[in-house]
Amino acid sequence: MDIPIPNALNGAPTETDAPLVIALPKGRILKELHPVLARAGLIPAEDYADEDSRRLRFPTNDAAVDVIRVRPFDVATFVAHGAAAIGVCGADVLMEFDYPEIYAPLDLGIGRCRVSVAEPVDATPDDPRRWSRVTVATKYPNIARRHYAARGVQAEIVHLNGAMELAPSMGLARLIVDLVQTGSTLKANGLKETEVIAHVTSKLIVNRTALKTRPEAIGAWIARFRAALEAVA
Repeated sequence: MDIPIPNALNGAPTETDAPLVIALPKGRILKELHPVLARAGLIPAEDYADEDSRRLRFPTNDAAVDVIRVRPFDVATFVAHGAAAIGVCGADVLMEFDYPEIYAPLDLGIGRCRVSVAEPVDATPDDPRRWSRVTVATKYPNIARRHYAARGVQAEIVHLNGAMELAPSMGLARLIVDLVQTGSTLKANGLKETEVIAHVTSKLIVNRTALKTRPEAIGAWIARFRAALEAVA
């Protein structure tokens, strides 16, 4: 007995028939991204911006496109592994993971902040060039290690996903490497920003394989996002 093979000829969906998935980050960047999406002509279901909504995947005004809402750190993972073809994430995430499967064609110019080193305001002044090792609390272990390795310093990482500002006062680490926007949280916790490792904005990212298999669809969305940026330039 012949076994039917699913394909486009018998009505089964193929990769190119499936909805194009765009991964968007929760939180602050999502609010800044909303007008960019609107100018690009993409309108997700109303509750996509509602942080209290338990739904994670949303239809849009384009039947061929769905959006998913995930943690900022997870956007790059969804795109790198092909679960989403397109995404929006901060340059800090791209620096931390450095996925070769990701191509970042556009800087969206939103979510401006910086990856910085911070330490207690009352720390004894010391020249980092004289250090042989340092203990760092961070959610960016790769960025921190690379930063200090370039100076010949071994960074011992205390990996935290939040409340980094507590680490120096609690004896966990000498300093922290974290994302800073205004510096108010550092100040409120007795820390000062001592060095900027990198300035950060959000990027439009695409999966390289998806770009090859669905070049027209993905290329069209890159063009629409580019036009959305040029509209306010």
